[in-house]
Amino acid sequence: MSSWTIATWNVNSIRTRLEHVLSWLQEHSPEVLCLQETKATEEQFPLQPFQDRGWHVAQSGQKSYNGVALISREPLDEVRAGFPGDPDPSKARVLSGTWRGTRLITVYVPNGSEVDSPSYDYKLSWLAAMQSWLEQEGDPAQPLAILGDFNIAPDDRDVYDPERFRGRILCTDAEREALKRLTGWGLHDLFRRYQKAGGHYSWWDYRAGRFRRNLGLRIDLILASEALTARATDCRIDPAPRRLERPSDHTPVLATFSG
Repeated sequence: MSSWTIATWNVNSIRTRLEHVLSWLQEHSPEVLCLQETKATEEQFPLQPFQDRGWHVAQSGQKSYNGVALISREPLDEVRAGFPGDPDPSKARVLSGTWRGTRLITVYVPNGSEVDSPSYDYKLSWLAAMQSWLEQEGDPAQPLAILGDFNIAPDDRDVYDPERFRGRILCTDAEREALKRLTGWGLHDLFRRYQKAGGHYSWWDYRAGRFRRNLGLRIDLILASEALTARATDCRIDPAPRRLERPSDHTPVLATFSG
């Protein structure tokens, strides 16, 4: 295998966006696609259409909210839902698996709702708990990637109007510091290795024609360990699915590696 690809996509309901996902998989054929906000219990998840096309599915879901999944060309090893120390393990936000020695973790970070709300405090505690888990059980010297909807815009380049969002949810200093602690543990924001400029987003509000006007935020990330980053050859955002009828408000992010 000369190169291989992993991707992440918050689909905002797998049942609503099923045909979008299947078409995208056929076109891009990544080794692993990490999904968030599947919004389906394990019984509700449409497994058969994926299996009919040769895909393997690992999932962790709940009714109407959250939900994460790993779609892969071959079965993943060591599949595990959640993580020790999760402040609320009833919420399906994390699923991990190993593909050919590379540990992949799909995450749906809590949104946080409003600054200084209980939901915001929960978001920060959740991020701290995930950090502790990685420090205790992870190893940034090994091939590892965390992919998903982080609900944090890393810096002002990732926001269409930084002043408008200053101090607001997704852009607060506390959220960004939590993300910096995560990358400081030994992870790299792959997209920023290949694109330094602003104006590139992965999420656009449905309202007011914001996608058409490119008024978005970059909150869907692929964070890779040094061992994996050394093999990276590209990372990009694919805006095409956001142009479809009844799209998710997010669009996929892909990373390609050599060897």
